[in-house]
Amino acid sequence: MPLSISRDDLIRTGNFIAGRWTEPTKETFGVRDPADGSLIAEVTDSDGGDAKAAVDAASAALPSWRAATARSRAQVLKRWHALILSNQEDLARLISREQGKPLAEARGEILYAAGYVEWFAEEATRTYGDVIPETVRGRKMLVVKEGVGVVAAITPWNFPAAMMARKLAPALAAGCTVVAKPAEDTPLTSLALAVLAEEAGVPPGVLNIVAASRSRAAEVVDVWLGDSRVRKITFTGSTPVGKHLARESASTLKRLSLELGGNAPFIVFDDADVDAAVDGLMAAKFRNGGQTCVSPNRVFAQREIHDEFVRKLGVRVGALKVGPATDESSQIGPMINRQAVRKITSHIQDAVAQGAKVIAGGVTEVDEESNYVAPTVLSGATSSMLLAAEETFGPVAAVFRFDTEAEVVRSANGTPYGLAAYFYSRDVSRIWRVANAIECGIVGVNEGLISSETAPFGGIKESGYGREGSRRGLDDYMDVKYVCQGGLS
Repeated sequence: MPLSISRDDLIRTGNFIAGRWTEPTKETFGVRDPADGSLIAEVTDSDGGDAKAAVDAASAALPSWRAATARSRAQVLKRWHALILSNQEDLARLISREQGKPLAEARGEILYAAGYVEWFAEEATRTYGDVIPETVRGRKMLVVKEGVGVVAAITPWNFPAAMMARKLAPALAAGCTVVAKPAEDTPLTSLALAVLAEEAGVPPGVLNIVAASRSRAAEVVDVWLGDSRVRKITFTGSTPVGKHLARESASTLKRLSLELGGNAPFIVFDDADVDAAVDGLMAAKFRNGGQTCVSPNRVFAQREIHDEFVRKLGVRVGALKVGPATDESSQIGPMINRQAVRKITSHIQDAVAQGAKVIAGGVTEVDEESNYVAPTVLSGATSSMLLAAEETFGPVAAVFRFDTEAEVVRSANGTPYGLAAYFYSRDVSRIWRVANAIECGIVGVNEGLISSETAPFGGIKESGYGREGSRRGLDDYMDVKYVCQGGLS
């Protein structure tokens, strides 16, 4: 194992249900290093029976966990936060091994994940209600908040620690119990987090994690969709899957938080600081090799600064070092799998065939043995290209030229998605005009790194609904109850 860890007990290959670890004695699926395809572990391939057992455990544990004081739940989360930080290096190495991102980024992800646990530990004690001024003498009217119940969390592979923490922490803080399914490509990080949660004192049944392959994932999730005891689904992933979850959960009217696909614009106006804009795009676009849901997918540069921006961007991207996480100097790791590589290369090839010019990177030949893609800059992008309509989810920056503010706002909004957007300008009036006009849930103004546990994260339109992070992220896991007491006069 090139990226060895000091705590071998963090590597678990069975499910965690009702406070017990199961051994992978039945069918398993392989977790592979995307850098070289080597087998890391064989993990339990869960079925509908495992999914039901997890709900049984979560349902049984719900009354006592919900009845626990907010302070006691917060203390458990704080201990979990401390354990995540003290095991940062091992967790980062585990992420790099199964997901492929460079070690420096993996270490950063662990800090990001821990930030959510700490934030919601603190928010747990601030779930305030309301006292409504009496409208009838002798009557008291109160509003209180309660956890929604059993929550099913389904997480993606691109941030295996952060996305799991962003869902588990608010659920546990609110007094909910959880059944969770990590992504097929990256289950080991989530299972390691469960080891630390158990050490922190999360009671048996409060947190349950089952792993499943792509072929079995629907079987597991369908059990949760059909079980009326599961009161909320929280999902990060593709829009088609999110729509399926919304349809299939309707029969039991579950609450839903859906953080789905994006097609983020990155706009550079002619009054922008071009160097700052290049810095911002490098941070936003090439983090995790472009495999982030808020990664800019369409880059718009105004005509007056277009050539300068493209030239400087090409120099920066051309200098990025591609390699495995075992090399500390790597800045871009492998893509998650061959399917991802094929999509990215097809987008580049389609753009070039339609007249786009390769400024950096590009596709010289398709290597069916490698999951690496050269970081690429394309100029002359047009709306007819695949990468204009589809989320590339890779290290490709396609630059569109534009003339007017109204034109680029129309282009930015001309998509069914609305997760994130970015723009660079030094004109204060323009900043507020464009920020108001852009149709999305998150806007970065002269800033490329926008995610924070203190801010609400989520989209509009076909990018989903619900918010994660911030105080609003806790509300998504709580019901509001109105209590009216009379006869007090």
